Amino acid sequence: MSQNSVQQFIKQYNLFENDQIQQTQLQHRYALAEAFGIKKGMKVLEIGCGQGDMTVVLADTVGESGHVTAIDIAPPDYGAPFTLGEAHERINQSKLGARSDFHLETDFLEMNLDKQYDAVVLSHCSWYFHDPAQLLAYFKRIRSISNMLCFAEWDMQFEKITQRGHFCAASILALYSQFTANDGNIQNLFGRSEIGKMIEDAGMKVEQELGVDAHYLQDSQWEIDYAMEVTKEFSAAPFRIQTLVQNYTDILGVEGTNESLDSFVIVAK
Repeated sequence: MSQNSVQQFIKQYNLFENDQIQQTQLQHRYALAEAFGIKKGMKVLEIGCGQGDMTVVLADTVGESGHVTAIDIAPPDYGAPFTLGEAHERINQSKLGARSDFHLETDFLEMNLDKQYDAVVLSHCSWYFHDPAQLLAYFKRIRSISNMLCFAEWDMQFEKITQRGHFCAASILALYSQFTANDGNIQNLFGRSEIGKMIEDAGMKVEQELGVDAHYLQDSQWEIDYAMEVTKEFSAAPFRIQTLVQNYTDILGVEGTNESLDSFVIVAK
């Protein structure tokens, strides 16, 4: 289903024709949009849009009668090989530009919101949060502007041994953020149970929880490469942490353990 959607997307919007990485990412985003239950005509707010990988799929799914407002706290010059500003401009110049708009350097908690949304999407952005209290505050505000929260994140409860490299890399990077101030994309490893509790504490109820296959994505190798780069910076950490990181690092070098973790999806109302 999602593979067919990707090919239709490329033909219809003339985006990512020669970009295999983006095409693979789109396949997963279509699977997430289906799991979220996004429908035509919906008005959607996407928090943590990044370069717009999820945004374009949401915009395609809601159709011409729907709309996606996408926000991110990052500046336009953030990101590589294309900056967020460059990626968004490319999307704006396509047919999807009329049904989506981007707002960078925008803090959701300070954003002026004067309308209701059919759904609010947070897709693979919760690990960026430095403080769990801030994520809880996001959930509480979401409840005031929408009756539907669509949440997705990497699932640390991996089922295949081939995914343990991604698990170890994410663990190393979370420890790295504990001991070294950085703006990396892993600050906290929020899992199913923590997110579910936060949603309940925010006054919402989990309606659906499911897993979405993501083993084929490139993210695992990207995280493994970054984790290998930072391991040397644990020299100032307590010895027990160094030992733990070394054990995880040894696993990163095991052949055939670099598939990406799957995603878990929670839909709450």
